Amino acid sequence: MSPQPAPAPLLIACALGIEQFALRAGGRGGAGGPVTVLRTGMGPRAAERSVTRMLADPALAGAAVLATGFCAGLAPGMHPGDLVVAEETRDPAGTVPCVGTDLLVKELVRTVPGRTVHTGPLTGSDHVVRGQERSDLLTTGAIAADMESAATLLSAVRTGERPVAAVRVVVDAPEHELVRIGTLRGGISAFRVLRTVLPAFYEWHRSLLLPRR
Repeated sequence: MSPQPAPAPLLIACALGIEQFALRAGGRGGAGGPVTVLRTGMGPRAAERSVTRMLADPALAGAAVLATGFCAGLAPGMHPGDLVVAEETRDPAGTVPCVGTDLLVKELVRTVPGRTVHTGPLTGSDHVVRGQERSDLLTTGAIAADMESAATLLSAVRTGERPVAAVRVVVDAPEHELVRIGTLRGGISAFRVLRTVLPAFYEWHRSLLLPRR
């Protein structure tokens, strides 16, 4: 019998220590292959450097990459703790389509019941989005913004063909901006949601390993 190929790895990238802590607090069991949770640092340049350097490791050849963490919701009616599954990520450097969006939505609805899951384009920024800029970005069709997802996925596909996705938790929204009273409550809500999402990520990863018909 010939040996079975090793399962493809999964790289989960986030920017902040609190995001990494939330993911680790959610447990690591149940993945379809080796999992690395990478803290990239904040901002698109940090994400690009960290992801490119990490994917140069031969152990991560062909790894699936999923960008996650917190984001700013752009649409009225969004609330802290809502989930955003990107159909694509975009910034001035390029647009990257995401893989397995429908499955991620299905698994997040099952894993995090009671939370609203939004789908649409996720746009990149090099700063925290507030006020009128939030409305301006909404007119482009984007539903959420963060500083690292677009750079993470673009760096990932530039290093080689691989499945990529982005799932973010809304930490602030038009009616719940970071500068307002109540931010702490919104942050706690987003942290609790981020702590529960790993099973959905693992199901997404396992689906990539199944033979295609």
